[in-house]
Amino acid sequence: MRNRLLPFLSLPVLMLPAVAMAEVPSVAVDIPPVHSLVSRVMGELGSPDLVIQPGASPHGYSMRPSEARSLADADVMIFVSDELTPWLAKARETLAADADAVELMEVPGTLHLRYREGATFEAHHDEHDDHDSHDDHHEHAHAGMNPHGWLDPMNARLWLAEIAESLAARDPEHAATYRRNAQAGQWELDAMTESLSARLAQVQGTRYIVFHDAYQYFEHRFDAPASGAISLGDASTPSPARVKEIQARVARDNIQCVFREPQYNPALIESVFEGTGVKTSIVFEPLGVGLELGETLYPQLIERLGQGILQCADA
Repeated sequence: MRNRLLPFLSLPVLMLPAVAMAEVPSVAVDIPPVHSLVSRVMGELGSPDLVIQPGASPHGYSMRPSEARSLADADVMIFVSDELTPWLAKARETLAADADAVELMEVPGTLHLRYREGATFEAHHDEHDDHDSHDDHHEHAHAGMNPHGWLDPMNARLWLAEIAESLAARDPEHAATYRRNAQAGQWELDAMTESLSARLAQVQGTRYIVFHDAYQYFEHRFDAPASGAISLGDASTPSPARVKEIQARVARDNIQCVFREPQYNPALIESVFEGTGVKTSIVFEPLGVGLELGETLYPQLIERLGQGILQCADA
């Protein structure tokens, strides 16, 4: 009798309605470094969808259907700034109108730096807001806020907490996990920043030119200023006058390195600086090209930038 009843003992359990489990929000992000920060906060609960694929410029991009679907399906959209991706603003409003929008450069406490003027930055003054619309060579210049703020790890530290709170608002059941992961990520960034700061302090005064004006936040955090940028902040093709100004700076100030970015015309650097003796082989780029997507990409990106300056110092 007992044996005949055993199969029926489990029926009430099977017939009970399933306990509703909290659904982890669907998250869309703009660029790989933001994908990394969100991945650190989500941990094993899930992974965000990346809209702008690795190696592509965020300044101009044509979404594929799968990326548009990621926007349309998103509960939360986390992005750097409309200044970085102006084309994404309209797509976000059209496809992700119901998603919570988290613009990281608008998070209270985020460090904002203004675009520098001129190929060698000599016309720039942080304290002034009244930028001219043209530089000394009548080349169109960027005015206003420089949106590459993720390259300051202290901005990223702040954003981890904001990402956690945004996800917690959508998914209260996992709020503690999001916050715990964010705090662990902050501790990791603190340790990395302290270590890299100590190493870069040993090579202060390294003279280098960047490909485009994207690194000001990194330079500011680690007191490692560049001597100029070949291109503007959106990596547009530089004018002949701008190139000439950079060449003069290289010759005058004994520049040690001109950093290249793999996604932008490496032949330009070779043609402009051939025969000058300046080192042009070091890759210095802001998005983590070639690094594996995931939570480790962001700290690896910052470390790689630091290693670029250390290599230049040894050139």
